[in-house]
Amino acid sequence: MNDHIKLWESAMVEIELAVSEANFSTWFKGSFILKQEEGTIYLGVPNSFTRDWLYKKFHSVILRTLRKMNDEIRSLEYVITKDAEKKKAEERRKVQAVPTISMPLQDFYVNKDDNLNPRYVFDNFIVGPFNELAHAASKTVVKTPGTAYNPLFIYGNTGHGKTHLIQAIGNHIKTEHRQKKVFYLTSEKFGSEYFNALQSNKAQQFKEKYRKYDVIIMDDVQFFSGKDKFQEEFFYLFNTFHESNRQLIFSCDKHPNFIPGLEDRIKSRFNAGMIIELPAPDHESRMAILRTKSLASNVVLEDPILEFLASSIESNVRELEGVVNAIVCQTQLKNRPLSLLEVKNLVKNSTKPKKNISIKDVIKLVSDFYNVDEDSIYDKTRKKEVVKPRQVIMYILREDLSVSFPSIGEKMGGRDHTTVIHSYEKVRGEIKTNPVLMEEISQIRAML
Repeated sequence: MNDHIKLWESAMVEIELAVSEANFSTWFKGSFILKQEEGTIYLGVPNSFTRDWLYKKFHSVILRTLRKMNDEIRSLEYVITKDAEKKKAEERRKVQAVPTISMPLQDFYVNKDDNLNPRYVFDNFIVGPFNELAHAASKTVVKTPGTAYNPLFIYGNTGHGKTHLIQAIGNHIKTEHRQKKVFYLTSEKFGSEYFNALQSNKAQQFKEKYRKYDVIIMDDVQFFSGKDKFQEEFFYLFNTFHESNRQLIFSCDKHPNFIPGLEDRIKSRFNAGMIIELPAPDHESRMAILRTKSLASNVVLEDPILEFLASSIESNVRELEGVVNAIVCQTQLKNRPLSLLEVKNLVKNSTKPKKNISIKDVIKLVSDFYNVDEDSIYDKTRKKEVVKPRQVIMYILREDLSVSFPSIGEKMGGRDHTTVIHSYEKVRGEIKTNPVLMEEISQIRAML
């Protein structure tokens, strides 16, 4: 029986090199060889979900690896075993349990003090003809914050790299001007915090919180559209910063002059600084983005594949990055480069749904996917089996269809926009560390 332990230990070493760290840590944790009979290995797994996932995604990798260790192995079966059953099996072997191999996730986490994501830096921001002006202005700002281009206002459609660029400014200032305090937030976060401060009679604490910073970076300014109270408080904050030569940086999906319901005095403040459009990337820039992102993951994409991807995804840098991530993942799983045909199929299943999909379509599909009653999505219930699908719906509506947070809340049972923001941020954060959720959302997108 001790041979089973050694066999699986050796196999795990090989499998670790063949799959991503996230998949290895998530799916192979707690697995062990239960027994071997007549050329068949029976692999113990903790639950049916792990069994199904290993069979669908890693069966060939596991079987191929085991056969390399022992050419008598012909097949592989998965057996769901409870903890007690696993312990009994281990006791019968009279050996130490196989140590769980858990690899740290190589991910970056948002700094809670300033809300900046450390992976957004100038070094990995790819500069091309479409964004060189915005990049040059940003580099000028970091030299002498509060002096040149104050405020700096960058606008463009979703996925053009606005968030990356404005956060790169913040991270650079943190490094080069250590005495300066930087803070990044969305305008929605600013508005919800202000509303909560008014409700709890803490307006003065709210004002003091933001006035202690030297650099404020605010994303998605279009949220202020039509919200007079929020605009008033924002106007006072703006003046305080500008008069004391502290840097203000903004992003938006449109030029400030075309934000409906935005006060003229605020538009005037924006226009007094530098306003720069960040358009869609041109073909050569898309090629460069694809090549750089893939090489960063040690995957080389041939020119025909680069040409196909650059021609298929024309407007969204974020989608380009997502497709590269999917290709890298599949390359690691298959342990070989993908063919052009495989990439075409992957793009077909990975790209985001078109905007003619309705909110009702998304709610129905996600409800069916998670096997929950569609009506329960609108209820106030906090049942776990309903909360997750509801949060995924909110994430997809915002991330893929660019529906506003208030509109999502209204369509989903009259929920407050702050609840929607929380759900969106929760799913967006969890995707980074939960490959199961990432795969589920990819499948939902493919069906949409």
